[in-house]
Parts: sequence; structure tokens; C-alpha cells
Amino acid sequence: MTSTRRVTRALGGVLTASALLLPTIAPAQAGVPVDGASGIGDAYWPLDGNGGIDVSAYRIHNRYDLGAKRLAGRTTVELTATADLSSFSLDFLLDVSRVRVDGEDATFAKTDGGHELRITPASPLVAGTRHDVTVTYADKPGRYSYAGESNWLASSREVVAMNEPHMAPWWFPANDHPLDKAIVDVRTTVPKGREVISNGELKGRRTGKRTTTWHWRADEPMAPYLAFFAAGDFAVAKGKHRGLPWLVAVSKGLGDADERASMRLMKQTPRVVSGLEKDLGRYPFSVVGGLTTSLDVGFALENQTRPTYPAVGGDATSLVVHELAHQWFGDDIAVQGWRDIWLNEGFASFMEWRWDETHGGRDAAATLKSYYASTEADSPFWEVTVADPGADKVFDSAVYGRGAMTLQALRNRVGDATFWRIIRTWVREQRGGNGSSEEFEATAARVSGVDLTAFFTAWLRTPSKPARTADNGLS
Repeated sequence: MTSTRRVTRALGGVLTASALLLPTIAPAQAGVPVDGASGIGDAYWPLDGNGGIDVSAYRIHNRYDLGAKRLAGRTTVELTATADLSSFSLDFLLDVSRVRVDGEDATFAKTDGGHELRITPASPLVAGTRHDVTVTYADKPGRYSYAGESNWLASSREVVAMNEPHMAPWWFPANDHPLDKAIVDVRTTVPKGREVISNGELKGRRTGKRTTTWHWRADEPMAPYLAFFAAGDFAVAKGKHRGLPWLVAVSKGLGDADERASMRLMKQTPRVVSGLEKDLGRYPFSVVGGLTTSLDVGFALENQTRPTYPAVGGDATSLVVHELAHQWFGDDIAVQGWRDIWLNEGFASFMEWRWDETHGGRDAAATLKSYYASTEADSPFWEVTVADPGADKVFDSAVYGRGAMTLQALRNRVGDATFWRIIRTWVREQRGGNGSSEEFEATAARVSGVDLTAFFTAWLRTPSKPARTADNGLS
């Protein structure tokens, strides 16, 4: 995610579990079905995700009324029970009319302030067995908030489901935590003549007398918050660059000049991907793209395969670099827990610095030096503990800026060749999975052969300005 307020600053798998973040279930005797926990174990948002289930796919069939801002549909959640379950939860805010488990009606209720959809199947689920859970619903998503977030972005002519760290529960039932990635298949019906854009590849569209149903599907599993759809009037451009299919879209709700500028920016996408591949290796997904909305969103977001942007003009290349760098850092390698957010935002911000230095701008070492010198020791910027910023500061500027500084300081400390070997090793070993700060730190130490404990303590875990020493990469 990038706030448009930061653009001008130029800050430019498999599931894994740590001791701090484990899918949980209610305690029970062996062989006795239990109620799956209403949360996967994240310290920042305890209700995110759920215990006892592992989702493999979401098959979403929605109809959206732009004028009424009403969404209706059904989603089939393909999941495997990871424990013997008498009941389990999904994260969902909308009004539900029916739930079926493997074709049989199940009882259900909303709990925990309406965020949890507690489902009790006709028969308990046995650990290791696969099930289809179909939820039918209809509601106005704009009525709802969760964790202080009112995330539905819509006008009478356009809607875009984009936000972080939460978005899925406003439009489909989900196991809403990055630890549980799944395939997302989206069919959305809108009035005839309107377009729908989503993740992945357009698989087809079916037009009737009054409506059109658009079918999008991404080939690779994703964290639920990275799934999106947008509906409205869009100009679309597409092509193939070095074998990689790309598709970009720009809202026609923008003025002519903004629409042209936004399309010019979106068309930089394949070139930026090629540039990032030089440092990071192969782009991790089968398609790429971007979408610019006319809605006043105030930020860009790294939706998997197709980031979403506000209208920021045609020259904001650094913003495109940031969101596409997230395809590696945040999307392909998702966080283990939300406290690890610097692995997303610090890395994407650093790649902005790297892009600048490889495209005729200031080198990243000079950027670090300037940033360090211009930020006084008593600035609140240094008070944020980057490796565990707290739920209220997950998108604080320090997570972005100090995170990027940490990486350039590491580069100074271990040398350029070793630094890029660390980064590429991290990308290769974590591909398709999740990562924690501790895991990255261990990778850096192993690849470099250097004890970096004091270095990472100074940069990531000390709420003060790091000393200007060679050990801190600041000589």
C-alpha cells in the first residue's frame, strides 16, 4: 500500500507458522469435535482468520447494483478441516440467508460484533477431510465497519473493493489472514454496458438482455485482502511484454486529461516489471496489470497481479514501482503476521530507491544518508518499533522509510554483491509462502556469514535513532 500523500516524498505455497502465530482451536480431548477458534492467532487483529480450517479456493458469484450500492450473491469456500470440528467460522460482514456444507443446510449465526459467521454443519467435520461451504447473502456493504475501517468505496457509477489489511469480509466470506492463501475465482454480474476488472485473467463474459457477467480468475493463491473487483466504465489496454500478458484499465469517470495521463502511467507496468526482474528474478505470477479508479481513495494498493491506483498523473513512476515490487514482497511472500508489515512496505519503498539509482537518479546510499541526516533524533519517526509497530501504526511512515533505510544500511554493511544474494535467496526460499522479520534476519545472517543481531536490533527494535557507526551501515 502507498498513500498518495507519500508519492512526492519518494520513499522515495505453503503455510508456515511461528510460535507467535498459530491457527488455533478451542481446547478439547483427542477425537472430540471442537468449535474452531474465531481467529487465526494474529496479535493485532485477534478476529482475523479462523482456527481449524485451511481454504484452498473461493468461487465467488456476485451481482452488484451500482445505483443501489447493493451486492448479492453466493460464494463457495473450498476448505479442509485441520481438526475435528463441530463448528467453524468465516470472516464476513454482510447479511446471510443460507449456508450449506457439502450440499446440506447448516445452521449459522453472526458473532463477535457481526464479523464472524459461525457455521455448524449437520455433521461434524473430520480432520483432514475436504468440504464445500456455500454462503448466500445480500446486503449493502457500505453499512458496515470493522476494526475502525469503513472500507466500501463506491459511487452510483463505480465501485472498487480495495483496502488493507481488511477488504474481503465486505464482499465475500473468507479466512481473512495472509497465512491462508487460496485461489480466487470471481464472477460478477453488472448492468449491460459496464465493465468489471479483477485479479488474474479474464476467462470470459456472458451478456444477456440487461446484464453482463464477467469471469476473472487468478492462477496463483493469494491472501484474501489482495482479491479485488472494480465495476464501472473503464478504458482497457492490453498486450504481451517479453511473454508476460498485461492488462490495464482506467476509469472513464476521470476527466479526459486525467484519463490520458493515468493510461500513460498504467502502460508503464510491463516496463517496470522487467526492470524489477533484473534485481529480484522472475516475476512471480502469470499475468500483470493495473487499474486507476476515479473514486477518491487516497492510496494505491498491491492487489495481486493488478494493483489499484488513484489518479496521480502520468509521471508517478515511483508509485508503480512500489506497488509492483509488492508483487514479490507482500503478495508472493506474504507476512507471517501483521507485525511483520515492514517486510512489505520497507522492501517496496527500498525498491523505489533502487529504481531511482538505476534510472539516472540519486543512488540509494545517498538517499539513506540524506534521510538519516534530515531526520532529527527527537523526531517521532524514530519512536516506531519497525519490527512490531502495533496495530495503530502498521502504515506509519517509519514502517516505509525506516524499513527502506534498514535495507540500504544492510547493503552498506555487507556489501552490494552479498546484499543482493540475500534478497534473491529470500525471494527464492520463501516463494509462494509467508515470512517473518526473524526469518529474514536469519537469512541475512546465514547468507552473509555476519552476526547481524546488533544491527537489526538498532534498526528494527530500538525506538531511537541508530548510532552513526559502521556496524549500523552508517559510516
